[in-house]
Amino acid sequence: MSVFIASLVLWLFLTGFSYQELIVGILVSIAVASVFKNYHKIKFDGKLLVRLFKFIFVYLPVFIVEMIKANFDVAVRVLNPKLPLNPGFVKIKTDLNSEVSKLFLANSITLTPGTLTLDGKDDHLYIHWIDVKTTEKKEEAISAKFEKILKGVFE
Repeated sequence: MSVFIASLVLWLFLTGFSYQELIVGILVSIAVASVFKNYHKIKFDGKLLVRLFKFIFVYLPVFIVEMIKANFDVAVRVLNPKLPLNPGFVKIKTDLNSEVSKLFLANSITLTPGTLTLDGKDDHLYIHWIDVKTTEKKEEAISAKFEKILKGVFE
């Protein structure tokens, strides 16, 4: 029921308050609520506001800063061909448990330029990185900042 209400409020906030939009919003909210209930098993509990606050005011600023840094890194590599490129594949272990948090981690890594998440199996993500610095376990630095925050948001 809470997913339905949240979806309907968001729909009305984004569209308007006319009679037709209200009917369409109710139908769309029912569809969204049924998808969340049947497939994703995301619970909208009392901690929702705390999690939403963490996502908006902690995760998004960190993500934006990391994206800006990665954009500058890739731009410098494009503009200066003398900088070394060391592309390669990296296998990263994640401590995240829920599928949604792993999805957000994989998308966060992919959205930062210079990295592309290719696959995820069990507790590992396979990532193509534009500059593999070492073959040791230190490669988890790609996901460390995102993973810590996402664990607090989704788990």
